[in-house]
Amino acid sequence: MFSKLSSFLQESRQELARVNWPSRQDTIRLTGVVILLSLLVAVFLGGLDFLFTYLLELLLLK
Repeated sequence: MFSKLSSFLQESRQELARVNWPSRQDTIRLTGVVILLSLLVAVFLGGLDFLFTYLLELLLLK
């Protein structure tokens, strides 16, 4: 059992050494893109929610 665990840890370390990590600048830029897109989607969905709530209140009050 310990040999399997040891083998797993060694293989994991070797695999992590092969990973092509993004640069700091790429990470910051892509994080900004994700935040911006998240805000845009939130505003869009909030607008739809407001619109549908307004329309539903119009229908129910008639």
